[in-house]
Amino acid sequence: MRLENILALTHGKLVNEPFVKNFENIVLEVKKVKRGDFFIAFDEDTIEEAIFNGAYGIMFDKPTQISDTEIAWVKVDDCEDALKRLLRFRLIEKEVNVYECNEIILKLSQQIITEPNFISVSGDIESVYKQLWHVENNSTLLFCPDTCDKNIFTDTKKLSSTAIEPISIMEQTLFETSFIYDNVFYERQLISPFFIPYLEELLHLYKTLKINFRLRKFTPIEHFEAVFTNKNFEIKEFGTSDKVLIFEPNTSLIDLEIAYLQKSANWANVIYIVPHAVNGANDANIFIYENSNQIIDILKNNIFHFALVVGVDKNILSKPKASQAQLTLEF
Repeated sequence: MRLENILALTHGKLVNEPFVKNFENIVLEVKKVKRGDFFIAFDEDTIEEAIFNGAYGIMFDKPTQISDTEIAWVKVDDCEDALKRLLRFRLIEKEVNVYECNEIILKLSQQIITEPNFISVSGDIESVYKQLWHVENNSTLLFCPDTCDKNIFTDTKKLSSTAIEPISIMEQTLFETSFIYDNVFYERQLISPFFIPYLEELLHLYKTLKINFRLRKFTPIEHFEAVFTNKNFEIKEFGTSDKVLIFEPNTSLIDLEIAYLQKSANWANVIYIVPHAVNGANDANIFIYENSNQIIDILKNNIFHFALVVGVDKNILSKPKASQAQLTLEF
């Protein structure tokens, strides 16, 4: 990339008159710097090593000593914002197609094998840069605004909720589904029927864009995640306990998941542990908490088959062994 383009895209200031004007690649990790690269210094302590490795240009946003006047030194207000601008321009050049989805669809897509030119994007700007800087032209990108900065992309499209071919559920439990899609039978997949409409949206995208894909065995994702436990909070193997904690870190899914449990588990004693008041469930079964210690107390003091715990993940069960005696459930 030419120096003048870097300056224009990042609104950077060239603080010297360098000998070099062109760069082989833009690099973030100092260990990967090669001769002719342009290095973005998120950590100013790595600059000298980058120069030693052959960097022809340095971008920085903190006070820095100019140690080699033959290479380019570019001062920006914020390296993260500058990288975002560079990547956005790069993706325009690559003519990528970008689709926006929710976090569940994104995580399901990460478990499906597709062609290399379909990429599920997530992470901070440095992670996204590593995923996309060398992406193929005309690739298709799928991202969720909750896990990736939408401002990286200039033109995004929404997924269609109308499926070309619906998924036919053959057998189901609350947390497992056997289904047929495209004349293929997928037996006892660890995917709750709650997720099937989301999976249909994703498969519709593949079908519409003619993206080859292959479903494999699903593994639990960090949404509506069933954790089977005994009364001592010891996590048991899937399906081996009649006491299940269902963890949902995304509070926006509370109403949908309560409705699903009320419909699909109306035979069971279900409690809902949430960080704020919600509608749609029996008030007697809703418990509001302010911290994770209160969650443990609620579980200890109530009898249930299923407990939907919203706003946290299963790591609240990961306590040092020394404190396990304090977490014993009595039923």
